[in-house]
Amino acid sequence: MIFTTFKRITRTGFVNFWRNGFLSFAAIVVITLSLSVFGGLVFGSAFARALLADVKDKVDINAYFTLNAPEADILALQKEVKAMTEVSKVEYISSEEVLAQFKEKWKDNTLIMQGLDEIEGNPFPAVLNIKAINPGQYGSIASFLEQKNPTTADGTPLIEKINYQQNKLIIDRLGRIIPAIEQSGSAIALVLALVAIIVVFNTIRIIIYTSRDEISVMKLVGASNIYVRGPLVVSGIMYGIVSGIITLILMAIFAYWSDAVLLRVAGVQVAADFELVVNILSRYFVQNFGQIFIMIMGAGVILGAVSSYIAVRRYLKV
Repeated sequence: MIFTTFKRITRTGFVNFWRNGFLSFAAIVVITLSLSVFGGLVFGSAFARALLADVKDKVDINAYFTLNAPEADILALQKEVKAMTEVSKVEYISSEEVLAQFKEKWKDNTLIMQGLDEIEGNPFPAVLNIKAINPGQYGSIASFLEQKNPTTADGTPLIEKINYQQNKLIIDRLGRIIPAIEQSGSAIALVLALVAIIVVFNTIRIIIYTSRDEISVMKLVGASNIYVRGPLVVSGIMYGIVSGIITLILMAIFAYWSDAVLLRVAGVQVAADFELVVNILSRYFVQNFGQIFIMIMGAGVILGAVSSYIAVRRYLKV
């Protein structure tokens, strides 16, 4: 008996979906637009996280050592810094590597290369490149290095300069901007989600309003609330499924063409400055397709089913 009722409700829901062609199309368009906004938030969040991670990765502080600093002492200090909970990465760059990098960077500048040839020996000191987990932690790392004030065996200071003060302004700004962006993104997502729910609910309520007479007749002849509400909920679920499929296709198309869009909007030079941006949306879509599929399809089904379930409630009281 239960199976028979379920079968009839499902069949009636499918019939209503195809019979109300124009109204079903209108509901699918509205839900698709709402899901597209949600998909845009997903992509926007992924892009923002990638961009912030790229910016964070470009911020660091360097500890420059004296020219005669023993490598063993530098490596010992590197080990201590690496053990700090605030530090995510410490890279030791020897003076020879710094010189090689300088030559590679300025190899096409004859004047600079001639000036370098006239200098006897290697004028570049070894460097510790330090990256913190969060931008706000660079101050404590710099303080640690300054307070420790390591010296060589003969009492000569090991560190000549720490460039924290030169980078302090941008580090402090990032420390304020990044949390603000993350919080505002969550607030915007919540507002847009509420707007989408309201729009979808009102659209489906209009669709059900056109069937109010049919619902009243069904109630008068003794149909149960479940039998009246069930087909409408099934139709709502179909709206959500079709809209979810269309939204996933639109997201896939946008993710595929995202490089061209970003290059056109941001400019070739800007995009080249952020290598992580290239293919970020297409990679994110492919790598997280399972989660995106569940989120989009789940949101579509829930929007359609719940909106239909609530909207029909007022017409059940006959």
